[in-house]
Amino acid sequence: MGAVAKAQTFWRSAVEGIRHQPFVHAVSTVTLAIALFTLGLARSAGHELDRLVGSLGGEVRVTVYLDPRATPEARTAVAAGLRGRGMAVEEVSPRAALDRLVRELGPAADSLRGLSEDPLPPSLEVRVPERMRAPESLRVLAVELRAMPAVSGVDYGEQAVERLSAIARAVRWAGWVAFVVLVGATLIIVSATLQLAIYARREEVEIQKLVGATDRFVQAPFLLEGALQGLAGAVVAIAALVAFRQTLSPQLASLLSFLRLPGAAPDARGWTEALELALAGAALGLSGSYLAVHRFLRA
Repeated sequence: MGAVAKAQTFWRSAVEGIRHQPFVHAVSTVTLAIALFTLGLARSAGHELDRLVGSLGGEVRVTVYLDPRATPEARTAVAAGLRGRGMAVEEVSPRAALDRLVRELGPAADSLRGLSEDPLPPSLEVRVPERMRAPESLRVLAVELRAMPAVSGVDYGEQAVERLSAIARAVRWAGWVAFVVLVGATLIIVSATLQLAIYARREEVEIQKLVGATDRFVQAPFLLEGALQGLAGAVVAIAALVAFRQTLSPQLASLLSFLRLPGAAPDARGWTEALELALAGAALGLSGSYLAVHRFLRA
């Protein structure tokens, strides 16, 4: 039997198996869809948190406090060095900083009015380029600036950035742990349900074995069934993710508006994510069906 004829035989056998056992295959497909939906949801949550953390470099001002005792040349050198690295730098005098603080405090700033000396040091407000807005890059920049003699301190909202980074890592790890647990449960359920389908076709398998069919020949249609189930589960998961993002996601964004989430940008990951979920679904379906048919043939 040629390769084309074998492929046609395997395909017809797989389609017939699915048609004669629709409930069993539907259970496997739904189980696979749940696992893939969970993975896609966890990845989306991690991606949104990464976007939020990355946007903080543009939202949070990196303030460099200059030592009042430093010479004007040393202060100018700090600003020039930052501008030379592609950063937008605004020099803030002590009087301008005090006036801004008075405006922000409002009536509570009465005690600051009429001071003979400006209590605030001169500072630089720095806006870093996008490539340097990651928490690690901001941390390195702060360390470099604090080492300069003319700099007395650096503030970039370190605690907020670090906490959001920790939340993003926790969500990502929790998603992977949940996916691993679901993968194990999915393989068990898919294997058990497919074993029922294989048992219902045991006479066909026994006849194939009697006429000299190899284990690979017997396994092929069932593996194809598993792959088709995985792809069907991926389609269901992708549809559920799209529906979730179009319905519940905007509501969640409005609830979390106080975080000033970055605006939605065109998502170039859509097709890539769909392909990854399809491959993951096919792999899960193949693995579950292989376990089922392998166990049946060894029984």
